[in-house]
Amino acid sequence: MPCKDTTAQITVILDEKDYLVTFDFSKLTCQKAVGGGTGFVDLCNGKHIDEVIQLEFSDLVVDLELTGSEEQFLLYLEWDALGAALKQYQGDLNEVDTNRYQIATIAYESSQVEIRQMVASPKEMPKLIPCRKREAS
Repeated sequence: MPCKDTTAQITVILDEKDYLVTFDFSKLTCQKAVGGGTGFVDLCNGKHIDEVIQLEFSDLVVDLELTGSEEQFLLYLEWDALGAALKQYQGDLNEVDTNRYQIATIAYESSQVEIRQMVASPKEMPKLIPCRKREAS
C-alpha cells in the first residue's frame, strides 16, 4: 500500500436471500482497491451472510496461505469491514465499532441489496495465533 491512509469504503451486494454476490473494498481518497489479491472475495462469494460472519481471521490467513504481513493486513481490512457491514445490516451492533464503521446507504432493488459503508483506519491488527498453538487448544 503506497500510503498510510486506509480510510476506505466497502460496497456489499447481496441477493434477495442474503447470499453474498460480491463486495468491493477501496480507499476513499483515491478509489484504489484495497486487498483483492488475497482470494477472500472468491472465498466469500455465494455464501450466506451468517456463514461469512462466522469466518475467523486466523483461519483465513492459513486457508488462503498468506505469509506476508502486508497480505495479512489487507485481508484484515477486508475481513473486518465485511463482517461489520453484514452485522450492521442484520441489526447486530454489539460487536461493531460504530465510530469506525458507519453505514452510508442500504439500497433495496428487486433482486439484490447494496450496502455501502464508510471505514475509518484501524487502530491495530489482531494478533495471529500460530497453527501449533491453535491445534493444541
